[in-house]
Amino acid sequence: MDKAKLEELRTRYADRDVFDNDDPALAEAAYQVKSVEGKRSLPYSGVPTFLDLPHAASTAGLDIALVGVPMDLGVSNRPGARFGPRAVRSIERIGPYHPTFRVVPKGGVRAADVGDVPFRSRYSLEQSLEDIEHYYDALEAQGVRPLSVGGDHSITYPILKALGKSEPVGLVHIDAHCDTMGAYDGSKFHHGGPFRLAVLDGVLDPERTIQIGIRGSSNMFWEFSHVSGMTVIYMEDFVQMGVTAVAARAREVVGDGPVYISVDVDGFDPAFAPGTGTPEAGGLEAREGLALLRALRGLNIIGADVVEVAPQYDPTTNTSQLAAQLLFEEFALMAHRRTP
Repeated sequence: MDKAKLEELRTRYADRDVFDNDDPALAEAAYQVKSVEGKRSLPYSGVPTFLDLPHAASTAGLDIALVGVPMDLGVSNRPGARFGPRAVRSIERIGPYHPTFRVVPKGGVRAADVGDVPFRSRYSLEQSLEDIEHYYDALEAQGVRPLSVGGDHSITYPILKALGKSEPVGLVHIDAHCDTMGAYDGSKFHHGGPFRLAVLDGVLDPERTIQIGIRGSSNMFWEFSHVSGMTVIYMEDFVQMGVTAVAARAREVVGDGPVYISVDVDGFDPAFAPGTGTPEAGGLEAREGLALLRALRGLNIIGADVVEVAPQYDPTTNTSQLAAQLLFEEFALMAHRRTP
């Protein structure tokens, strides 16, 4: 080893603590995560919140509200996604520094975990969808952008109804399923049809919608996606195109207008996300999904969600870990435009 270099390193770093960096971005990030006592918070201590953000009883004055939506009355297979928000909140050591964007996303926005959507009934799906829409109407009226954790995918329909009332939104949708199915067992409200309903209600623009990772045994039900003009990237297409090309296509489809990002964890291979109600083999790898989201930086993102985490099928917590990281990526994307 070069002895002169060793002495230089000793002189520069021997007496520094964990927060001391010369790189301006790293120094700023370290400063932002440093407590008033001059320490890092204990990741296993305190009341758990999404991404370890502060808890707020009110949404007033926030830029971004992280919201739990613990409702799974719309599932068609294994239930349990109502426990998803609690499971994701329990995951520690996600963020706060984003090594790709080289920022602490929460340092540039006013963001907080505002708890869960209050529901009138644990039994009525229709009432629950109304409750979600009413809650997000209030967020939209305040100019607060929502970042949500479900719950099954039916929750995205009332969220889009609230956010798309004044102008139809675009959509980047990662999933094994297109979720544009019609009425099922006598009900048009279920987790297999939120995006058909949103298009028909005029709040989702199908020409500005891209669905990524589609595969599995339900493909005969996705005619509406193609007829309405949605761009559908089946899993075999994703493999051939690669992350960079798919991300470029997504940016082309959604353009500069308002866009919503919705990630169903069953879009990922069950090796990475077993804890979900409708797993489909052959999906995205975790690193592919994270890279895809990071490549969407700079879009006009008005809201996002991660859905279908069912922790009782997740013995290793892999799914909850992935969901929390996906949530952080969405948060970083939403915070980017307001980060100094």
